[in-house]
Amino acid sequence: MKKLLTVVFSIAVLTFCGCAGKSEVKAATEVGQPADDAAIPTYFRGAYMSVEDAESKLSAAGFEVVATYKSTSDAKTIVFTCPTLKKEAAKPKRTFMAALRVFIDEKTKILSVQNPVYFGKAYMGKDFSYKIFSAVQAKLLATFTNLKPSEENLEYDDLADYRYTIMNPRYNEPVTLTEGTYDDIMSRLKKKKTVFKIELGNNSALIAYKLGGSTKRFTKKTGLQNAILLPYPIAITEGKATMLHGEYYIALHYPDLGMITFGTIALIPGAINDDLKKAFKKTKKKK
Repeated sequence: MKKLLTVVFSIAVLTFCGCAGKSEVKAATEVGQPADDAAIPTYFRGAYMSVEDAESKLSAAGFEVVATYKSTSDAKTIVFTCPTLKKEAAKPKRTFMAALRVFIDEKTKILSVQNPVYFGKAYMGKDFSYKIFSAVQAKLLATFTNLKPSEENLEYDDLADYRYTIMNPRYNEPVTLTEGTYDDIMSRLKKKKTVFKIELGNNSALIAYKLGGSTKRFTKKTGLQNAILLPYPIAITEGKATMLHGEYYIALHYPDLGMITFGTIALIPGAINDDLKKAFKKTKKKK
């Protein structure tokens, strides 16, 4: 549940503005799934290992490493996928589920792994299968031994419909960056700052793009330990390139972020939007 302060703020905003956004339809209940109020950790954390060793372990376990990105001056993010993630991400409006990440901080000597159940429940909505994503989770826990759940978490029942406060966007309220056919959008994508591309078939792909230097520094305020959220993902599907709204994407990766700190980065979602729109060359106007 959100902190008391967040609840009070949300009620106040709701009083003046009403509800915003559309809720996700709940996924079917499955045998063995967590209780609705169970705390689902955002990450699993463990002892440091080199990037090379982590990549080797992922590959040996059957995962495909698609990119390694320097997300802070002292840390790197390893982006990986697998046939299961690609299959789930190929479902309508689920493109962002095509990859998961490992974060290795050479300064703090901490390794963090995104929890497949946490991000799966958040990104898959009504299409979420606990059986599928708990299997991916088990595989990662076997790959990186002695991992412990992070203190950051959200309740199981809150994930599919998550938003920071009543007036913040949900997963199903992405920002459109550009429109066109798949080939047109891809031809206009600036390759220099594109970190990876995962093809999903049916004119669909997940890519990630480097944010501008001044924009990406927001992690110094929110906490470098969760800079795993960089590089920023972009979904290309259904004739559009879209990004998860910064207010949603940042809050999902920092579920314990206080409202005062959140307020200090109020301009960042707009800056992210501007940066990612620059990822695509403008369509030439017909004479």
